[in-house]
Amino acid sequence: MIQVTIDDSTLRQAAGEGMDAFVGAFIQAIKDAIGGELTAETLGELNSDQITLLAWDVLHEEVMDGGFVQLIHNGYGPFIFKNPFAKAVKLWGMRELSKLVYDAHTLYVKYHEQLEKDCTDDEFMALFEQFPEFDDMDDEFVEQEEAWTEQIARYIDEHIEKFATIQ
Repeated sequence: MIQVTIDDSTLRQAAGEGMDAFVGAFIQAIKDAIGGELTAETLGELNSDQITLLAWDVLHEEVMDGGFVQLIHNGYGPFIFKNPFAKAVKLWGMRELSKLVYDAHTLYVKYHEQLEKDCTDDEFMALFEQFPEFDDMDDEFVEQEEAWTEQIARYIDEHIEKFATIQ
C-alpha cells in the first residue's frame, strides 16, 4: 500500500477554509501519493476508502461541469458504474447519493455506447438534447452537492486513518 500523508498545518488550513477545502486536501494528498494519475497499478496501492474518495472527486468534477452525459462521454462510466462506488458511499451513510448513482447506472447501461463515441464539440453538445433522461439526475446532484460534500467531510474526519497519515 502506498503511504498517503498530509501535513498537519495543511490540514488545519483546509479545515479552516471549509468542507470543500478539507475534502480537497485529502484528495490532493492521495493524488500526490500516486503520482497524480490513477492507473490500474496505483489503484491496487490504495484502500477502498481512498479509491471511493477519488471516485467522488471524478463524479463531482464531471457532473458539476457537464452532468452525467459528460462523465460517461469522458470515459469515467466504468470507474463509477462498474466498481462498487454506489455501495461504498451507501456504507458511508450516503443513501441518497448511492441511489442516484444506481439510477444513473441504469441509464449508463442503456446509453453508454452512444455516449462514449468520439464526436465533435457540436455533436457532444447535442448529446445533452438527445439524452434528457439525465437532466433530473444532474439537477439532483447539483442540489445535493453541498450536503454530500459535508457528509464526506464528516466521514473523513471520523475515519482519518483510512485516508491519510497526519504529519
